[in-house]
Amino acid sequence: MARDDLFATPAGKVPAELTTSADDHFPRSQPLAARMRPRNLDEYVGQSHILGHGQLLRRAIEADRIQSLLFYGPPGTGKTSLAQIIARQTKSKFERLSGVESNVADMRRVLSAATNRLENTRASTILFIDEIHRFNKAQQDVLLPDVESGTIKLIGATTHNPFFFVNSPLVSRSQIFELRPLTEEDLFSLLQRALTDAERGLGYLKISADENALRHLAKIADGDARKVLNSLEIAALTTAPDQNGEIKITLAVAEQSIQKKAVVYDGDGDAHYDTISAFIKSMRGSDPDAALYWLAKMIHAGEDPRFIARRIVICAAEDVGLADPMALVLANACLAASEFVGWPEARIPLAEATIYIATANKSNSAYKAIDAALEDVRSGRTIPVPEHLRDGSYSGAKRLGHGIGYQYAHDGKNHFVAQDYLGVDKTFYEPTEQGVEKKIKERLEKWRAELSKTKFTTDGH
Repeated sequence: MARDDLFATPAGKVPAELTTSADDHFPRSQPLAARMRPRNLDEYVGQSHILGHGQLLRRAIEADRIQSLLFYGPPGTGKTSLAQIIARQTKSKFERLSGVESNVADMRRVLSAATNRLENTRASTILFIDEIHRFNKAQQDVLLPDVESGTIKLIGATTHNPFFFVNSPLVSRSQIFELRPLTEEDLFSLLQRALTDAERGLGYLKISADENALRHLAKIADGDARKVLNSLEIAALTTAPDQNGEIKITLAVAEQSIQKKAVVYDGDGDAHYDTISAFIKSMRGSDPDAALYWLAKMIHAGEDPRFIARRIVICAAEDVGLADPMALVLANACLAASEFVGWPEARIPLAEATIYIATANKSNSAYKAIDAALEDVRSGRTIPVPEHLRDGSYSGAKRLGHGIGYQYAHDGKNHFVAQDYLGVDKTFYEPTEQGVEKKIKERLEKWRAELSKTKFTTDGH
């Protein structure tokens, strides 16, 4: 008889902790969200973009052709549940580790058993790692040879973007699926199912739930199935039955059970960068209401006010620019004030600057001009400084011709002299007609017209 690892379950047999007997494995002491985990794809709610009929992942699961996978998305979107569904449908041995609790020794034990299993029984192993982003680079590297050789099929779950938090070699060898927050309708259907399921849910209780109460829970849960089910359980178990023994879940009960909206906002992940991106784009797009919403979300989540203020400064220079030069002045004042006063008062100068930037005239001409000049410096011929512009203040400069012929601009009419300042004909700055920049454009067109009348050499002499 081929030798497998001592405590292995036979290939194709589902581990006991993943079986579905309510009496044995789903005691009512478990949280409702744990008891109501979907047992198969038909019970799974949401993620139709990857699990709808005909979609790649669903076909792979149904055909038991799973390769290494990485699931990422916000909490409560079904990453672990999906891994458990795969465990039930696969003929592979299913092993589970946690990026929070497991260490390299645990990983080597599982990988050694997987190698032994493959060699002796030809049974493959699926290794599910929850919170895989918690493993550091060295720990993740331990997995690479066995993923590469096919000894294990990795399923990693993370709330962080794997392109930033999982080693590139693992990412390149895995299919990546993003799980999205569940819709209000998805969560509403989960609540209804939990109320009627007598085996795993709350159907053993006599509960009457108002639709507006369930809708409120579904809305405030922010796409998180775990949060919405736990809130329903709190509402049901803390509400006293009436004289008929019925538990009534009203809107008031629902509001108490899910006291505060938990804003999905991780300080170093997708939600962080996506929110600040939406904030900047809303200011650029001249929508103060949208900009204020994203600002409020960041404030509520406890974002560093200096981080927000720095982005406002950048937006003032890049997107408002010379159409309203006061925007940059106000943005810098906002940065100083935010740094000085901190939360909660910093919300006021941040809001003032946000509204000013969003409602100001817009021009990205300065941004485009410097990028065009930088590109010319990087890729074009290096232009020598014209002789008349070179430093002529030191002894011997005149013998080299440096500074000879330079005309002092303030001696000219309107403090302008038409002379060559570059040595070649190039235009980087193209002013718009937005706000203050319209007057800048008028002046610049006049100066450029006078310059065009003057014949310049192309070699700087």
